[in-house]
Amino acid sequence: MLGDFPRSPRRGDIGFSGITSTLFGIAMSRMQKSLLGLAILIIAATWLTLVISQPTDSNWESLADSRSSTIALVGFLVPAILALIAIVPQLPVRTLSLIPVALALNIITGQVIGTMGLPLPLYMDSIGTVLVGALAGPWAGLVTGVLSSLVWGTFNPTVVPFAAAYAFVGVAAGLLRKLFVGAWWRVGGAGLVVGFITALLSAPVASFIFGGTAGTGTGLLVTAYRGLGFDQLTAVFLQSWTSDPIDKLIVFTIVWLVLRWLPKRTRVTFSPESK
Repeated sequence: MLGDFPRSPRRGDIGFSGITSTLFGIAMSRMQKSLLGLAILIIAATWLTLVISQPTDSNWESLADSRSSTIALVGFLVPAILALIAIVPQLPVRTLSLIPVALALNIITGQVIGTMGLPLPLYMDSIGTVLVGALAGPWAGLVTGVLSSLVWGTFNPTVVPFAAAYAFVGVAAGLLRKLFVGAWWRVGGAGLVVGFITALLSAPVASFIFGGTAGTGTGLLVTAYRGLGFDQLTAVFLQSWTSDPIDKLIVFTIVWLVLRWLPKRTRVTFSPESK
């Protein structure tokens, strides 16, 4: 029978430091919190810039000729690096040793689904991220998501602007990790909600930077919605709201199954409450 994760520490401080320590499993210095806050602000500003300006000059192949593509790259890459600087030093070695395995899982499955011509409107590139988040907490999930986009981006640069979405999935899985010891339908429902929010983060990037065609199956779905008379942005949002919730439902359910198979001692070892 699957046991519970260790209980969170007693709430002794209701301030921001106490909240980050209790919910996220680690205490942060003022500098680290400042870096993380700056990263969040840059991501929000970049997202709003894309949504409000709705650029039409995107050219991912030549950043020098595309102001919007440059903004997206810098606006999502820089905060990703800031978040890593703030969080990685706080993670225990046992968690850091788990992340490379998760990266390989994310990149291999995502690359197969996204580039091998499979007509599936799914991604399946966050199984490792959700697994790390569910095991080791939201900060570890965030680092896994960000590193996935950066490492994968070394040979598939189109994933780099989606770093914020990858990071969000990891954080969400970590915050919801207690659900993974419950009924599968609760986990699946959480995956649907996470997928819906992820779609909000990623759809503007997919629409204004890549024209909504990043990925074979997802591109086909965008084309189908365009054929029904929707404009480009609406078609991409509809594709995202179709693909992302289903994708995350499947991913969360897979991780739920994996955690049921793992020994309790392994789960406790990687728990952020474990000392």
